[in-house]
Amino acid sequence: MRKFNIRKVLDGLTAGSSSSSSASSSSQQQQTATRENDVQETLQSEHFQLCKTVRHGFPYQPSALAFDPVQKILGIGTQTGALRLFGRPGVECYCQHDSGAAVIQLQFLINEGALVSALADDTIHLWNLRQKRPAILHSLKFNRERITFCHLPFQSKWLYVGTERGNIHIVNVESFTLSGYVIMWNKAIELSSKSHPGPVVHISDNPMDEGKLLIGFESGTVALWDLKSKKADYRYTHDEAIHSVAWHHEGKQFICSHSDGTLTIWNVKNPTKPLQTITPHGKQVKDGKKPEPCKPILKVEYKTTRVGEPFIILSGGLSYDTVGRRPCLTVMHGKSTAVLEMDYSIVDFLTLCETPYPNDFQEPYAVVVLLEKDLVLIDLAQNGYPIFENPYPLSIHESPVTCCEYFADCPGDLIPALYSVGARQKRQGYSKKEWPINGGNWGLVTRSYPEIIITGHADGSIKFWDASAITLQVLYKLKTAKVFEKSRNKDDRPSTDIVDEDPYAIQIISWCPESRMLCIAGVSAHVIVYRFSKQEVTTEVIPMLEVRLLYEINYIDSPDPEQVPPLPTPGTGSNPQSIAPQSHPSTSSSSSDGLRDNVPCLRVKNSPLKQSSGYQVELVIQLVWVSGEPPQQITSLAVNSSYGLVVFGNCNGIAMVDYIQKTTLLNLGTIELYGSNDPYRREPRSPRKSRQPSGGMLVMASCMCGLSNLYSESVKKLCTSYITGLCDINEGTTVQEDRCKSPTSGSGSPNNSDDDQKMNNFIEKVKTKSRKFSKMVASDIAKMSRKLSLPTELKPELDVRDNSFSRSRSSSVTSIDKESREAISALHFCETFTRKADTAPSPCLWVGTTLGTVLVVALNLPPGGEQRLLQPVIVSPSGTILRLKGAILRMAFLDTTGSLVPPAYEPWREPNVPEDKEEKEKLKKRRPVSVSPSSSQEISENQYAVICSEKQAKVISLPSQNCTYKQNITETSFVLRGDIVALSNSICLACFCANGHIMTFSLPSLRPLLDVYYLPLTNMRIARTFCFTNNGQALYLVSPTEIQRITYSQETCENLQEMLGELFTPVETPEAPNRGFFKGLFGGGAQSLDREELFGESVAGKASRSLAQHIPGPGGIEGVKGAASGVICELARARLALDERGQKLGELEDRSAAMLASADSFSKHAHEMMLKYKDKKWYQF
Repeated sequence: MRKFNIRKVLDGLTAGSSSSSSASSSSQQQQTATRENDVQETLQSEHFQLCKTVRHGFPYQPSALAFDPVQKILGIGTQTGALRLFGRPGVECYCQHDSGAAVIQLQFLINEGALVSALADDTIHLWNLRQKRPAILHSLKFNRERITFCHLPFQSKWLYVGTERGNIHIVNVESFTLSGYVIMWNKAIELSSKSHPGPVVHISDNPMDEGKLLIGFESGTVALWDLKSKKADYRYTHDEAIHSVAWHHEGKQFICSHSDGTLTIWNVKNPTKPLQTITPHGKQVKDGKKPEPCKPILKVEYKTTRVGEPFIILSGGLSYDTVGRRPCLTVMHGKSTAVLEMDYSIVDFLTLCETPYPNDFQEPYAVVVLLEKDLVLIDLAQNGYPIFENPYPLSIHESPVTCCEYFADCPGDLIPALYSVGARQKRQGYSKKEWPINGGNWGLVTRSYPEIIITGHADGSIKFWDASAITLQVLYKLKTAKVFEKSRNKDDRPSTDIVDEDPYAIQIISWCPESRMLCIAGVSAHVIVYRFSKQEVTTEVIPMLEVRLLYEINYIDSPDPEQVPPLPTPGTGSNPQSIAPQSHPSTSSSSSDGLRDNVPCLRVKNSPLKQSSGYQVELVIQLVWVSGEPPQQITSLAVNSSYGLVVFGNCNGIAMVDYIQKTTLLNLGTIELYGSNDPYRREPRSPRKSRQPSGGMLVMASCMCGLSNLYSESVKKLCTSYITGLCDINEGTTVQEDRCKSPTSGSGSPNNSDDDQKMNNFIEKVKTKSRKFSKMVASDIAKMSRKLSLPTELKPELDVRDNSFSRSRSSSVTSIDKESREAISALHFCETFTRKADTAPSPCLWVGTTLGTVLVVALNLPPGGEQRLLQPVIVSPSGTILRLKGAILRMAFLDTTGSLVPPAYEPWREPNVPEDKEEKEKLKKRRPVSVSPSSSQEISENQYAVICSEKQAKVISLPSQNCTYKQNITETSFVLRGDIVALSNSICLACFCANGHIMTFSLPSLRPLLDVYYLPLTNMRIARTFCFTNNGQALYLVSPTEIQRITYSQETCENLQEMLGELFTPVETPEAPNRGFFKGLFGGGAQSLDREELFGESVAGKASRSLAQHIPGPGGIEGVKGAASGVICELARARLALDERGQKLGELEDRSAAMLASADSFSKHAHEMMLKYKDKKWYQF
């Protein structure tokens, strides 16, 4: 028997780790084979620059809302300090406050191209919206008081700021300085009042008299403050707390909303009691009793119309007994009251009116309702108050996003095809009017290639988005859950479920844009293959396959160490699955010992399925339970339309299915792919139960590591000699007697009988506990299905040895064999050289594992046409094995010119149209589209294989299989995503690391071209959704509701300014309402106020310096000057200089006009004096 020295193994691992860690990752390149044809690489570092482009989706955790009625721009602030601005569809903008404090209020400077934001950290900021990327011009930080409410009157430069102490300060928005004029709370309320009125919750000026300021305090007190006399004219008191106040446009009445669900309408000149008290949702109580209290009315708006009754619109106020009722917006118009239920909590709402002037009839036409997770626009002009169809891409989070893919430079006919089938899915019943938020202008389209984003969701849906030209629009939605039977309630759910919630969640998407074939893998270990069709069909029986993918290892010593199990015969594998498609799930639900066996997790519908145009089910594949253990989640997936194959893998093994013939071609455990070349000396436990050679001690050591924290030292001593038996503990498996014997004890010595008994008892305990918790553990695993499993570098049991390869992407049910399980992490179909002796490329599958191994599987395809339907595809492992450090992430192939060799594909054709004989003949003769090297090229160096792992990248020359180039990408972190992408007519490798670095490398030489610290791995959502694509584009899910797109292309960064839309456009301010003859004669119109004279420094004096601190922002002229660079910025500088020059010329002109007027006045007075004293003598003066 051959001895195996574990110390040498560990020493080798340590030495390999130390040697790799000492290598320089920035310049690590090696050349192990002579290269006759060096590829001319054109990409240089100057081609790369990293910057954010646009952000799509619903603003995460919204907190504030504002609208410019003239510019028609909507602003939304969030709890994370973000600011999202929306104009017409396609005009969006994202800004961020550096502090990250929550936005509590937004105020537009109407038609001025500016916005004021108030934050929870007691700062107010002035944003300049006249540039494509808005910037802060000024900031003011309050030091001693907390900001609670702000009000900026229309066409005024003085901002009223209410505080928690009940005081009101006044800010000049042009200079962002405080006025010395302050309204103190103790002067605003009754002098006899002994209590503090609470924070300021409302400020507004009388629509008809700008000199009268209405101040609402939280306690229920309202004061009408005279700005000129600096005293309160009237004070209105109520028992209930106030949440909001709104004026009638005539300035004679105002309405308050209260915490008991009531509305009080007050006459301005009658402060003793309210004119009317309304409880919109209170029960009608007889005998004059007070109605039962309701929930607080958080906001009310009072809008008038020229014809008809005014609108009173409010949020909240529902009765307390309406348990479980959804949040509502109530619209009261005359005698009618409409209660509009919302899907989420209401954050804020605004009524859109025809006029910006508060002293005119408002004429409301719509209500914008900002919900916690949605934005709703209600049409007030139509009966029934229908909602507008939202044109913004705000439904990304309709169901939580679980995975994401990005495709740039797609076929030109793809977006129209998806749009045409998606247009039929649109809901009906929307308002017939156009979307009223239509401000701004689109940017210039400088790039015209089609871009598509695909998002997979927790409810099993998949959405296709048109992402061309930095916009986003939904094209088509596919519901994958339609093929399964749905349980009506939790009790009705099948016992085979491995998921407590979201059993249809999408994990992996594999899509071929050219052939339009789509394949998805779900959390319940299911795979669905779809074809695209423009015709509607009804599928009588849904084609289905069940695959039994089992992972079993035997560690038994044998007197013959050279004995090696034969490779499985091609086309069968360890579990032959050449069965016909099933029309319904298997009924075999338990094995002989009562455990679930051969049962899928979901039930496929057995009734006819009507499939509309778009993606239609071709085949459903499900992994089944095996001996009481649930199927493991799928970790990799690939589909190829030219071969008609789909392949997937998990921590148990790999399975390949012919979706044309509906048969399983390959079903192997991962270690069975190695054959006799397994470097870990593991042997599969064959269904034939034959004794096989002993496995490696490396796995024994890892099992000991897993057990050492669980059991006492005495038990560990027993485990040392019987570890081979422990490694095989699984649910539902029996442990043979000979497998529990010590390797050195021969045939069961009496001296070891006590140890054997203890060991058997120990094994039985472990088995019992594993059975007891199997369902619970499986459920916990399924809950994590939407989270990318972390590499070992982020786990507590961190193994710093790079060569230990102790990495598993799968969620293993048992932790005993955690490190021995080798998951399939990457799959790639291609036409290349499978072996060193090959003289021509042939179809094959390259398989990457979590232990850094690349294996090649050869494919023998039958001829096309009818032969493809009759003859089987022969699959056989080639024996080719390549090794890298870290789990394999991505593989691709280049020809000798450095161009990418894409996988072969079958061009799309309509599958549901009967074909003529001529077309069938054409199909027989037609070959799949593929790009292969020409025969005139050197056979010795026909292709390069590019392989990227979590730690390094290698370029392998084929067919020689020599490592031509090598680059250690990272030593201390690991790569989360690696993609081989096209940029500037060349190819490069783009990587995103967990330490936040984005890197690119040239191909094939792997020269570092870009290394920028961009985004640390703060949560698993980023790791799950980050992806690169061609032409320097990338994206990730920055929040649960938003997609952030970035570019690493210098050309795109330079053109981005032109591509962005403009928020501000010159618009004439509507004319002020006509006062009329009698109002002008008797003074009944609006009274104006010279706020400059009242609040200016000359009258009000200077404010205390310690009250607030002014902070100049980067958005001013000085900031723009400092940031300007390049040709575009030189033009901006010139434009700024012209603006400054024009401003100075305008000031000079004003001064000249003033001087001229002064000279005229002086001349006039001098002439009058000359006439007065012309005829008088000197003694008469």
